Amino acid sequence: MANMNHPKEEKTVVIIKPDGVQRSLIGEIIKRYERTGLKLLALKMVIPTEEKATEHYYAVGGDAWLEEVGRKARASYEKRGLESPYKTNMDNGKAVLKANAKYLSSGPVVAMIWQGNMAVELVRKITGKTEPLTSDVGTIRGDFTLDSYAMADLDQRSVRNLIHASGSTEEAEQEIKIWFPESDILKYNLVAEKILYDVNLDGVTE
Repeated sequence: MANMNHPKEEKTVVIIKPDGVQRSLIGEIIKRYERTGLKLLALKMVIPTEEKATEHYYAVGGDAWLEEVGRKARASYEKRGLESPYKTNMDNGKAVLKANAKYLSSGPVVAMIWQGNMAVELVRKITGKTEPLTSDVGTIRGDFTLDSYAMADLDQRSVRNLIHASGSTEEAEQEIKIWFPESDILKYNLVAEKILYDVNLDGVTE
């Protein structure tokens, strides 16, 4: 049976990574999403264990994710005229997973659930490309950080790009389960939703 949920109910997970927290960008990042009209349903500040961070990356995509991430990493090396230090895409993917988990668990993070029309796509547009160096001006990554794949590879670490944002609605559903019990997800009315979603704008005037 088709999912008949209204588009305004789409949810996505955003995690402000340790570099975003340490650079005091929490308020600025939240403001970027909030001012578009997205609704904040849940928020927590935690220091993830490395096991929790590994679960976050691996549980959603599994081996297929490792293979694809490894393929992209290999392509990035080749684009710069370099050879990947790993024999297979899977080996490369596992190395990326280990680096990502180490990065995400290196300090406090802020995990959030945002809701609104096309929330996944909208958040990713506001956030910018995975690589800050090639992210557009006006995006969070493009405006507030400068890391690159080349520098991350040289230092054998994960690219520091401030934020994780769900890649699809399916991914968001899995990530919500990893980070938030149902009791943490609030249901409430936001006044701005009247302007954003009411069909006839009833109640705007007295």
